[in-house]
Amino acid sequence: MAALQSPLLGGVGVSPDASSPRRRVRRPCAALGVAVALLALAGVLLLLLGSGAEPAADRGRSSRVSGARESRHEVESGAAAVAADDGRCSEVGAAALRAGGHAVDAAVAAALCLGVVHPMSSGLGGGAFIVVRDAASGDAVAFDARETAPAAATPIMYAADPTSKFKGALAMGVPGELAGLHAAWSRYGRLPWKSLFAPAIALARDGYTIVSYVANALKDEEVDVLADPGLRAVFAPGGRLLRDGELCRNPALADVLEALAEDGIAAFYGGAVGERLVEDVRRAGGILTVEDLKGYKVGVSKAMEADAMGFTFLGMPPPSSGTVGLALVLNVLGGYKSTEFLRGFLGVHRLIEAVKHMLAVRMDLGDPGFVNVAGNVSEMMSPEFADKIRRRIADNTTFPPAYYLAKWSQLRDNGTSHLCVVDGDRNAVAMTTTVNYYFGAHVLSPSTGIVLNNEMDDFSVPSSNPTPDQLPPAPANFIAPGKRPLSSMTPAIILKDRQLAGVVGASGGTNIITAVTQVFLNHFVVGMSPLAAVQSPRVYHKLVPNVVRYEDATMADGEVIEFSTEAMEFLRRRGHVLESTSPGAVCQLIVQDLLAPVSGGGGGGGENVFRGMLTAVSDPRKDGSPAGV
Repeated sequence: MAALQSPLLGGVGVSPDASSPRRRVRRPCAALGVAVALLALAGVLLLLLGSGAEPAADRGRSSRVSGARESRHEVESGAAAVAADDGRCSEVGAAALRAGGHAVDAAVAAALCLGVVHPMSSGLGGGAFIVVRDAASGDAVAFDARETAPAAATPIMYAADPTSKFKGALAMGVPGELAGLHAAWSRYGRLPWKSLFAPAIALARDGYTIVSYVANALKDEEVDVLADPGLRAVFAPGGRLLRDGELCRNPALADVLEALAEDGIAAFYGGAVGERLVEDVRRAGGILTVEDLKGYKVGVSKAMEADAMGFTFLGMPPPSSGTVGLALVLNVLGGYKSTEFLRGFLGVHRLIEAVKHMLAVRMDLGDPGFVNVAGNVSEMMSPEFADKIRRRIADNTTFPPAYYLAKWSQLRDNGTSHLCVVDGDRNAVAMTTTVNYYFGAHVLSPSTGIVLNNEMDDFSVPSSNPTPDQLPPAPANFIAPGKRPLSSMTPAIILKDRQLAGVVGASGGTNIITAVTQVFLNHFVVGMSPLAAVQSPRVYHKLVPNVVRYEDATMADGEVIEFSTEAMEFLRRRGHVLESTSPGAVCQLIVQDLLAPVSGGGGGGGENVFRGMLTAVSDPRKDGSPAGV
């Protein structure tokens, strides 16, 4: 097959996946009794790996077998796979699968690992969205572990000091990640809860190597890290920031993880761990209480289904704007007579215009427990609304922000970490977790080692001061006790003819929906290989300012992600203002080849469950690497 052209790669050919000989792969089976030992061993191996080094030799496609790599950012497996931001955590998840675990077991272990080694993005002090699909039944469940506003929170609590909305302990929402992990594990887990904590405990207590991405995040936030006693003690011992390649330890967090492994989540949500956390938060100026922790509840519902471009997407309902936003953009683009335009520069222009329209309407969304958003969701998901937007897109020009009829100031969320898991039965997990900004509120609880989130900044607040986009704040997203703020997180499981086709998601705040959309289009519509689909340079827009930001950066491993000159000129001629940016979002992806089953593929997912070769990709923008089983 001829190479397909990607407009964002400057005309460089991107070859679609070629078929290759398949080797028989036996799914490993292990008694649950050995799970603890295997996971503990994984933790030891991770310490030896240090910075997450990859196997020295890559195998070629002609001899591709389970676990084989063409790149350190990609792995192929006929059995199961995990794709996380950090290779060490992908391996932790894979160890859970090798021990006989469900995809949820792997997600729990990998998420706990990420909270230790990537503390600027996620952890016990944050929240998460988790989508799980059971392969045998086809049922998919959404676990809403988003942070909530404390009981003492009010819409005007930041009026006296607007900076306290994003910096300091007052910016903290009630953490939900741990509760969400436990809720998912309680329904699907096969391995002992305690065993899933072993690698994270070892990393926190014995130390882990700081990788370049974390070192850069520390440098970016140096002033605040050094100013906070908790952050300084862990990440700047002796008064100097830890650097790439140096060892970091967090013994207080190790103690907390051990307590949670032994005593369960009650130790956090009202027990001794929670009491210590609350003491630290209130001492730092926050309003979190033990009662807030005791009252936290995970939202559990049927995953939202959206159909677009011949695929079904399983994702989160509001307060996520991700699933509905993704569906709207894809329905706009999919309504043209042909999708061939996506292979050229016109596809970039139309994508940008569709995203701008989506951003304008999504701010009517909010927490459905507090505001009625059913009509807004129905409208955004409808093909008729997509048709209406498509008719407002002109192929020869873009427009000022007012053209897109935005009523409310835009959400500007940040950060996050995303992981994907598919197990041997083809059960799937898409999980996005966050503390919001780098290092959240820029406060670490000294007695627990937990980084506090600053998720309260994702709420809109009444204000007499002009917003950056000169629009009023969105009432649907105003603060109320127990309310969850609007989010851009877009964990998604993709089906084709009711079979698993892929798992995808991203980190990067407001850029997440746009990034997930582009990765999906790159692979499933344009035909790029999974790695090229993720690695290809992307464009982003926030509606206001009216600027297209395009990626132009060199990754930690030396790979260059560069927007093409021809694409820039095409956009400029249509009135777009362009600005280069460092990577705007980080995406993980697992796809299943639905063209041919894995030879001899077994598994307990049911006789009607297709098992094809899995390809997992961790985004080079964060220098991640996946793991196969």
